[in-house]
Amino acid sequence: MKVKNIIKYLFAAFLMLQITACNNDSTEAEPLFDKTPTERLNSRMDELQQVLLSSPEGWKAVYFTDNTILGGYTHLFKFAADGTVEMASDFDESLDTDVIRKSEYQIQLGSTVSLTFTTNNWIHLLSESDNYPIAALRAKGYLGDFQFLYYGQENGEIIFKANRNKQEIRFVKATKADWDNLPKNYAMIPNVIGSSARPLFRLLETNDGTTKHQFDFSFSPITRFAEANSVEAGFSFSYELGIGYSPTGIVVNPAIEVGGQKLSTFVYNDADGSFTSTGTNGVSATIKYSNKPLVLTDDYKLLLSGKGNPYKYFGYIAANLAVAPTTSNYFKSLVAKANAALPANQSISSIYLYFNTAANQTYISYNFNGGKASLNHVVTSKEDAVNKTLILTHDFWAGGISTPAYLKEIDDEFTNPKGLYVKKENFKITYSNVIYTFTSAADSGFRITTYIIN
Repeated sequence: MKVKNIIKYLFAAFLMLQITACNNDSTEAEPLFDKTPTERLNSRMDELQQVLLSSPEGWKAVYFTDNTILGGYTHLFKFAADGTVEMASDFDESLDTDVIRKSEYQIQLGSTVSLTFTTNNWIHLLSESDNYPIAALRAKGYLGDFQFLYYGQENGEIIFKANRNKQEIRFVKATKADWDNLPKNYAMIPNVIGSSARPLFRLLETNDGTTKHQFDFSFSPITRFAEANSVEAGFSFSYELGIGYSPTGIVVNPAIEVGGQKLSTFVYNDADGSFTSTGTNGVSATIKYSNKPLVLTDDYKLLLSGKGNPYKYFGYIAANLAVAPTTSNYFKSLVAKANAALPANQSISSIYLYFNTAANQTYISYNFNGGKASLNHVVTSKEDAVNKTLILTHDFWAGGISTPAYLKEIDDEFTNPKGLYVKKENFKITYSNVIYTFTSAADSGFRITTYIIN
């Protein structure tokens, strides 16, 4: 037989062996899936329904809708087999969101399994586009959702992602205490904002067990969002933190990483107003008060007389800046007290601080609604170079008047011998004008927020 024919026969025999082997495999192999895709999704729906009903006191979620700009909102859910859910929240004390309301929910099937709150309840407040906390979120609301995509379970928690932006939300089993203590979340808010009886300055201090770092700390209650920036030369680092309230303190998201550990739960200490999260091996993070700024700036030097500085003036405009996070409660209380002493149609509309005018004067101008004429207090300025403060000293009141009684407490803060810390801030409010704050160095809690006008 020719070699060519031998090769043909061998090749044919090889093919037959392969076909036989494949046939044997097809009869003996297990099917890859024992359910169709539809059956698997239906099973997934049943799984989610069963787990939602499995917790006697329901579920709790601290929903951080977008932790790059907003904080967290605690929601409690108790699901029933008839498709109803009881819900409470700490979204807004003025709306009584801690009151339990009943609505409907569905386990829905789309591209994946989802939990959808189909009729209105507290969680829908986070998704309404016309309900927004700041101008940057106009027509966006609180960036929340009411449809959560189901991603399974982990350590007894249910894992969802919001359909709107895929933000992760975890449901943990709720307790009776969670429902009973939800109003205590509201009681924690003033502690996070900061009492007027405590110092104005706050910091975040981290400790990795060997080294401490300090960051200035600012918090906006409107958005429940905080920023902390390093104040150390050669160490540039910042934290942006969504804040959620709890009966005993706060939770932060994202967690603060210190010494390789993630710290997210902070406990409040009423003795000193601090919030502390404690890890292991000496690792901790603490939000606490300071009697003076962590960094003393030279921003005040721009305002000194006799130094060749240009004419500058700054304005506190009540309509815009009374609600600024840097406007202290103590300052606002002094303004309210002064307004109460004025006729009913009059109130302080603005306070301007003028430096290095054409007449080589520095003065404080108090301006009023209701047709009342402005009152100007001429002062002299000097510096405390060691403590980096601007000291304003009484010279005279325009018109030869004495200090009006209703302005005395405010004016005394401006002219306190310990002076004022001056700081150029890095945020804007309503307008593009740069913001400057003037803070009493006497630790009185006095701080005014101003626009630089010129």
